[in-house]
Amino acid sequence: MQVRWLPDRHVKGVAYDTPIVGYGVNNANLLRLWKAEAPEAFDLNAFNQGNHFGAVTQKMAAENLTKVLYPNDQLQNGKRLRLEQQYFLVSCSLQDMLRIYLDTHQDLRYFHKKYAAQLNDTHPALAIPELMRLLIDEQSLRWEEAWQITTQTFSFTNHTLLPEAIETWSVALLQELLPRHLEIIFEINQRFLDEVRVYYRGHESALKTLSIIGEDENKHVRMANLSCVGSHTINGVAKLHTHLLKEGMLKNFDDLWPEKIINITNGITPRRFIRLANPGLSQLISHAIGDDWVNDLNYLQKLEQFSSDSAFLDQWAEVKLQAKRNLATLIYERSNTLIDPQSLFSIQAKRIHEYKRQHLNLLHILTLYNRIKDNPDNETVPRTFIFSGKAAPGYSMAKLIIKLINSIATVIDQDPVIKNRLKVFFLPNFNVKNAQNFYPAADLSEQISTAGKEASGTGNMKFSLNGALTIGTLDGANIEIRDAVGHENFFLFGHSSEKIGQLKTQGYDPRHYYEQDDELRAAIDLINSGIFSHGDHSLFHPITESLLNSDPFMLMADYRSYVDCQLDLAESYADKAHWNRMSLLNVARMGTFSSDRAVHEYCEKVWRVKPVAVEI
Repeated sequence: MQVRWLPDRHVKGVAYDTPIVGYGVNNANLLRLWKAEAPEAFDLNAFNQGNHFGAVTQKMAAENLTKVLYPNDQLQNGKRLRLEQQYFLVSCSLQDMLRIYLDTHQDLRYFHKKYAAQLNDTHPALAIPELMRLLIDEQSLRWEEAWQITTQTFSFTNHTLLPEAIETWSVALLQELLPRHLEIIFEINQRFLDEVRVYYRGHESALKTLSIIGEDENKHVRMANLSCVGSHTINGVAKLHTHLLKEGMLKNFDDLWPEKIINITNGITPRRFIRLANPGLSQLISHAIGDDWVNDLNYLQKLEQFSSDSAFLDQWAEVKLQAKRNLATLIYERSNTLIDPQSLFSIQAKRIHEYKRQHLNLLHILTLYNRIKDNPDNETVPRTFIFSGKAAPGYSMAKLIIKLINSIATVIDQDPVIKNRLKVFFLPNFNVKNAQNFYPAADLSEQISTAGKEASGTGNMKFSLNGALTIGTLDGANIEIRDAVGHENFFLFGHSSEKIGQLKTQGYDPRHYYEQDDELRAAIDLINSGIFSHGDHSLFHPITESLLNSDPFMLMADYRSYVDCQLDLAESYADKAHWNRMSLLNVARMGTFSSDRAVHEYCEKVWRVKPVAVEI
């Protein structure tokens, strides 16, 4: 089984370490990142022969590996670069692990007791054949020994249910770039399928689903299947997500290995996403119940004793108002746009994607706009809708949704009839630092993805932990958040994942909803009218055509429930004392969504490690 691989080119991985210091302890861990460099920065022979560009080609090609993560992979060059990146990063890390291990240990059979490697989705799945290559080709282990070490080292977290996000690589590209790894993958697959044949006793109906190699028109390697086969534990990241994995995408794996797929619901760190991001609220909480909540988020339950204390709730409201003023100031500094901190701040800040349904939010905004235009004297709760997020480089529909958000914002801002009752704003360059201004300021968290599409979400947790109320579907961790904070403190709308499945099975017709609902029809017709595109009726046509003809994420089916829920929500916001009480109870009951709990579960159920106290 041992092979000598002579690669087409060599790249040097240079380690860059950042110390990550523990909170209130003596521990510090190293975050090790890798930069790609060429072994020789300058090819003097090429230069002397007059090939001045070729003299630095190797340097540029190597450095490109780590210049831009997740390049546009719609073209073949982008696909190739992504595959090279994935291999480079896992190979550097695994070679480094083996180097450190062999400095002090001789027997590689115990490698998994020193290192646990978590495949965070399928992007690092090449680590499985790479560790096999290193153990067999470089360390001269037998296949069986190497496979035992590999499967005890790796575990796999699945983060998506979207078919288009299930990563595959063409066999042709792997053959060209990583021929040795393709050999190893074929061998893994053959041995695995032999095991499956024994399990099914000759009935091979499941082999096509379980196989690591997809035998469709173009042969491809299914990285999710590879990750499942090469890992000792598989986990989903929310109860619904894990249930849907076991009943759907990974059902055959669950049948084969019933105990292998477990759930570990995501968590967020209170140190960053409330203590650092929201100093006003942190000080108010610590003054009321002490500082223990920073290390154990379950202590927030003590806040419930203040849920009927009007003086404390007034302080709670003042902290929220100050956070809204801070965000309003940031927006004015960035864009010269004025927003009213007294208005209801409704925030949808996340990756721009059709399944996250930013355009459902826009349909509601246009419904409110039409209502005001039709009845200018009607009293309405002033609303500020804030969007932020990034779209994948080649995702044209997502970029068109961003354009529509900004175009609607411009038209509404210039309409004198609206008189600041509606405001729409898109903040570019969404990142953690900018997000820390969003979570404390939100009155309402928009978690409106199609039920059954979101694996978990953590933005929903961050908003709720900072006192925002959630309007959401029964999707991802929304279900667990709703159960934790109380159904009466969560604004639920839309079809369940089961009902979504039934609608699709029965033959879903989005035009039916358009024809039956006057307000929905008016909102879509307004987009098509050209009012948001300087009279260009075709600019946003791809969005409306998708909604009317296919609507893969069921916006039309959920529209009426969403709009009616928003109306109920606005009435609740008008009762400030009641709203503030719901906000406090959201914070008080978010203890289970701490990353401390999630990491503890990984340590206990997956990595099998115990904490080590560092004494000085």
